[in-house]
Amino acid sequence: MGSKERKQRLKDETRINILDAALAIGKNEGWQALSMRKIADAIEYTAPVIYEYFANKEALLLELTKLGYCKLSREMTIARDNYQLPEKQLEAMWLTYWHFAFAEKELYQLMFGIEVNCCVFDNEIPESEVPATMISDAIRQLIGKKDVSDDEICRRYYTFWSVVHGLISINLVRQRVSDDINQQVLKDTIGGIIRAIKG
Repeated sequence: MGSKERKQRLKDETRINILDAALAIGKNEGWQALSMRKIADAIEYTAPVIYEYFANKEALLLELTKLGYCKLSREMTIARDNYQLPEKQLEAMWLTYWHFAFAEKELYQLMFGIEVNCCVFDNEIPESEVPATMISDAIRQLIGKKDVSDDEICRRYYTFWSVVHGLISINLVRQRVSDDINQQVLKDTIGGIIRAIKG
């Protein structure tokens, strides 16, 4: 391996270490506790080194947000690809979305601004469109009409998302009911919306 490749590999590793350290701090102490100084201390570098990779805390949080959407998209793709019928695909993708929210609680909070106050959410994040597009495509297939409007697809998507995200948000902020009840509410909701779409 040449010196140029070695330098690039070291740069890539340092960047990954920075992101890993930031995520660990977010998980252990909350996103409000995150600072460039804490990240530098965690990876045993000086703060100026962190700034060579990310201009500021918001840029770092934006990158973590993008990574979160990429991970969610991969998991939803795997879930969707296990089924042929669009109603089964929708159910599998939304259940995966639900499980992601709790398995990756801190990332989900960052991605959707739950208990997080930062500038990241003012930015356009193309990665955030992938899960929505996957769901919208399955909705279009479920409706089965070629002349269905984008507005109708959007309305159906937001019906799903509002209920699922709302239930997740309630549970992330303050869980008052059992997981069994939440799972049943989630499945009832998904099934009800699917039945409404099918008409």
